[in-house]
Amino acid sequence: MHSKKNLIEHLKALGINKRGTLLVHSSYKSIGEVEGGPDTVLDALSEYMADGNLILPTHTWKYIDKDNPLFDVQHSPSNVGILTEKFRHREGVVRSEHPTHSVAALGNQADLFVEGDYLHDTPCARDSVWGTIVDQHAQVLMIGVDLTRCTFIHGIEEWVDIPNRMTDTHEELYSILRTGETVEVPSRRHCGLSWSHHFWKVDDILQEEGAMTKGVFGDAETRVVDTVKTTELLTELLTQHPDLFSDNEPLEEKWRYYFQRKQSED
Repeated sequence: MHSKKNLIEHLKALGINKRGTLLVHSSYKSIGEVEGGPDTVLDALSEYMADGNLILPTHTWKYIDKDNPLFDVQHSPSNVGILTEKFRHREGVVRSEHPTHSVAALGNQADLFVEGDYLHDTPCARDSVWGTIVDQHAQVLMIGVDLTRCTFIHGIEEWVDIPNRMTDTHEELYSILRTGETVEVPSRRHCGLSWSHHFWKVDDILQEEGAMTKGVFGDAETRVVDTVKTTELLTELLTQHPDLFSDNEPLEEKWRYYFQRKQSED
């Protein structure tokens, strides 16, 4: 059975920068038995990042839509796992107000990651939290989930403007802000195929290029994604190969050789 001390040691071993910014995607069940349950996991993450910033997604895209358009920052539950739902209720945690892709943040710069997100009409705008984590050289911790659950990669696709990823028209959604004010948030949505199901294709190349490492957190296989290196690598790859995530086939070897040649030329 894992303890808070044990989990903190795992964070150290994973090379998490305790004074930086950490965004966590998670599968609680994958961690195994934990003394004290989900709260112990959140205690470990919060204590380790006490001198930095801790962010968890609190998305509501599964049920906030044109037929159910009202998001309430205080009351709308997260649809991405028990840790995220418990985290948003914790003392000192603030939640962003985007109707479908909110996050909750704790730390000395928490407001930096949540303020004004409802002003963006797409899920992962460059000026939203998903771009801010790059500017802040954040790490993304993937506990028991693989890259197919990495919202941040959706952001990179959006910034490169890959075709057919977003609806052309807006849904009329609304956010009830922390002030109690209700604001209209016209929103374009992810559309078409489940493109994120293909994100696994870059697992190996991210490791080979030093943009991602693997380890364990509890019993869970865990990935640590460097947001800056991953943005640079995938921006280059998607610019050269916009259809990268349009199929579920392994990444062609020529793209590995492409980066090897590019490094030798540099």
